[in-house]
Amino acid sequence: METIKNYLETMFAKMPNTPEVTKAKAELWQMMEDKYMELINEGKAENEAIGTVIAEFGNLDEILADLGIKDAAVFKNYDNIRHVTLDEVKQYLKNKAYEGYAIALGVFLCIVSCSGFLMGWKGAGTAFLFVSVAVAVGLFVFSGVVMSKWDYIKKEVCGISFETQEYVKSRQESFRVTYAMMITVGVILCILSVVPLASLERLFTRDDIGVVLMFYAIGIGVFLMVAAGVRSKSYKTILSLNKSVSADGTYEPLVKEKVYKNEKVKAVMSVYWLSVTCIYLIWSFLTFDWHITWIVWVIAALVEKVIEALYAS
Repeated sequence: METIKNYLETMFAKMPNTPEVTKAKAELWQMMEDKYMELINEGKAENEAIGTVIAEFGNLDEILADLGIKDAAVFKNYDNIRHVTLDEVKQYLKNKAYEGYAIALGVFLCIVSCSGFLMGWKGAGTAFLFVSVAVAVGLFVFSGVVMSKWDYIKKEVCGISFETQEYVKSRQESFRVTYAMMITVGVILCILSVVPLASLERLFTRDDIGVVLMFYAIGIGVFLMVAAGVRSKSYKTILSLNKSVSADGTYEPLVKEKVYKNEKVKAVMSVYWLSVTCIYLIWSFLTFDWHITWIVWVIAALVEKVIEALYAS
């Protein structure tokens, strides 16, 4: 059956992803499956049954006409689509993996950048803060420059072959367990990050080391979740390329960017997290209550969700 399924996907590789074509494909698959099972029940060998099914349903023009689609060449502009080769996809996935770790490391450095102040390093704490933030920004810029060569994947109408699609699916499947483990460990570290704070304060009547360990636990947890998320999204991005143009394959929908209905809200959200970061740093430096000011991130995340629910589509 897998051979028949692959053959069907190849047949529809150059057909447009319209409701009519999708319906026709589903009906054709059902007919091929029924014919295959009928031949098997008659005692035919598997290879003989597959060959018979492909021979009987191999003429796409006739089949589509029978299914209500008169013009089998409805996808006239297919040759104008930019075809992303397997080698390009492999390089893209490799670059995205590097980008994920670069961004995750940058976020980690931003989270732990205040640890010098918390340990009472004073001048050294300031130096550590600026160096950490500088390195983080450098990582963000570097990853952005490296990935700029792949902008066409989002801006242009692209497609991939059936072979490339199967390769990406296999890579995605092999990463599934790793993804689950990284997300799980990341969440656990974030939840348990307060344990060092409570334990050390009770044992040694001091909380500076506990706060530092809390930030590092959060930083490592966020690092794992960001790295896993970026890599997971890279597979979905590639598998979504054919979604808008071709009927072959079953694809996971790419997460759409948030669109805000109100222009003022859109303008505010464009600088939302930058503003949150400024508020966090200003409050923290003025009060040095680093063990309290981190709550800004939790509140900001909740506020963002409320705004999205009210104004985003």
